[in-house]
Amino acid sequence: MSDLPQTSRRQALKFLAGAPMLPLSAGGLAAMTSLAACGGGDGSLVAAPAGPSAVAPSFVSAEFVGMDAPNLTKAADMATTAVSSSLKVNFSNSTSQTFKLAYQPFFVTGELVTDGKGGQILAGGYFDIYNNKIIDKTVPGKERQYFSDSPDGTSLLTVPGAKVDGVKGNAVFAVVQFEYTTWAQDGKTDMYGKLPSPIAVLTLDQDPATGKLSLVKYHNVDTSGVRGLWITCGASLSPWGTHLSSEEYEPDAFNAANAQLQAFSLNLYGDAAKANPYHYGHMPEVTVKTDGTASIKKHYCMGRISHELVQVMPDNRTAFMGDDATNSGYFVFVADKEKDLSSGSLYVAKVGAGFSIKPGDAAAPLTWIKLGSATSAEIENLANTLLPADIMTVVKADPADATFTKIVANGKIEWIKIKPGMEKAAAFLETHRYAAFVGASMGFTKMEGTTVNIKDKVAYSALQNIQASMVAGNVANVPGNGISVDKQLVAGGVMALALKSGVKDDKGAAINSEWMPVDTKALLMGEDITADALGNTANPDKIANPDNLKFSEKLRTLFIGEDSSQHVNNFLWAYNIDTKKLSRLMSIPSGGESTGLHAVDEINGWTYIMSNFQHAGDWLGIHSTVKATLDPLVRANYKDKFGAAVGYLTVDLKAAATAKA
Repeated sequence: MSDLPQTSRRQALKFLAGAPMLPLSAGGLAAMTSLAACGGGDGSLVAAPAGPSAVAPSFVSAEFVGMDAPNLTKAADMATTAVSSSLKVNFSNSTSQTFKLAYQPFFVTGELVTDGKGGQILAGGYFDIYNNKIIDKTVPGKERQYFSDSPDGTSLLTVPGAKVDGVKGNAVFAVVQFEYTTWAQDGKTDMYGKLPSPIAVLTLDQDPATGKLSLVKYHNVDTSGVRGLWITCGASLSPWGTHLSSEEYEPDAFNAANAQLQAFSLNLYGDAAKANPYHYGHMPEVTVKTDGTASIKKHYCMGRISHELVQVMPDNRTAFMGDDATNSGYFVFVADKEKDLSSGSLYVAKVGAGFSIKPGDAAAPLTWIKLGSATSAEIENLANTLLPADIMTVVKADPADATFTKIVANGKIEWIKIKPGMEKAAAFLETHRYAAFVGASMGFTKMEGTTVNIKDKVAYSALQNIQASMVAGNVANVPGNGISVDKQLVAGGVMALALKSGVKDDKGAAINSEWMPVDTKALLMGEDITADALGNTANPDKIANPDNLKFSEKLRTLFIGEDSSQHVNNFLWAYNIDTKKLSRLMSIPSGGESTGLHAVDEINGWTYIMSNFQHAGDWLGIHSTVKATLDPLVRANYKDKFGAAVGYLTVDLKAAATAKA
């Protein structure tokens, strides 16, 4: 117990009032170090010594204190964003202070929010290529604009010189993309992937004294110049401050009867036949302007794959890409110039012997096959002018022709033949098929988010599931591709990849990057179980089906958001890579998915953890025990299950801060 003089809790809370932040960075420490880290049993904080000789303690480390998984004894917690976790901050004077955390939404989709011009706009609302509202007419007499129940990738950023009316403190921006909407308002019409994904810029007013963020403007980004966006999933912030979006599950150009693409095209253009599949499956980049508006472009030269959570390394050139598909692979793009993804070289990995999903086992080596070099402009031109049959021939049955190569794509066996001179078009527009054609290891199942630990030069990659193409003997598993396990692990896990310089490609040419993955090994795995009393089919005290990944250098913590059909409630986790401690930070409304993860070490002196969720109350078989109780609660909380929250973790000011010496 400290013998420092006490101050009242009211005095202490002036440093934290309304503070939607974690008090770790410059501004947070300014407040924290004006307080000692010990207090009485009443939760009061104590003042630091005064006078010129006083030395304020400095931040040393922080750790999260996890929460239990909610259950039906408090059903309300299962139907909302429940947080009962804490953050413990350790100081240089051997003291510490613990803060309870809470969740603070900016809005729930479907709400009317300010457009910054005296009007209002529907949060998560959909627009066509002409920027007209797309109207849901499935309930006669109750037409309304479609809005998303699935907010996803979010980036929190600043723009030098930003000036927006209504901002009294610091202008901070959040770019939020909306992956899809699950159902039309009739609750029966499946709308997955049938609407062009909206993307918005939120102008936020950051209080310099508290770190509090307040929404002052919602701007819907005009995507007509990039022909609309297709299923925007996870996202990341580039080192130069742009939002790196995604287009996952690229439409199969060889499926002429693609009903999803036709519906997308009809909603986007008013013409079911107009959308070109080669315009989707790329990596969009959003640049926020000083007034809170934004521009957008697509990078066609980064491969047409199931893009999710691109991670650009500190060299501003090397991009390690998530590939959320069955028969997916490790892809890396190395840009020709720093901070410019419009031209460069695309590589795909070959996994060597020893691949394992058991933590503690040795890493399996990676070698890299160069698929090609290109500019975005030349690949976009190819997309504009080529038909699928111009690039390659694809057949579903064995043609008994040695000029064809047998591959596995999208979980199915195919035979393909590249047309003469079409290697570059195949590499950048039919990337999955071409990677399999050249012998890459295309056996991962749903390779989700990627992130980087800069200090240790380690990248992390999420495998939502370890099944199907990863399991020996499965039809989608390619013998000899290096990715083969004896038994599936549906709960998935996280892989760690060492990053090094001096790597050469399959032709012996040097790869111009100091951040190439050279091996892969298991870091953290889930655990499949027989269904428990609540319905979980994966251990609720371990991760299951990891999706979003973000690493905090300051906290030495890997944050993990779940997209699980095995946990009755999905969770947001924190895993300290030094202590190996796994802590549950938040529980998502039952039937929903944790999305929009972004760990922000510092913005104007404050630290934030952004987090959204999707499709609450999307009931599956595992919810049979809880559905009757939770369905009315979820409906009441989230617009009859059509709404979902965009927000972040914050200090809970309703709970007393506790302290221990």
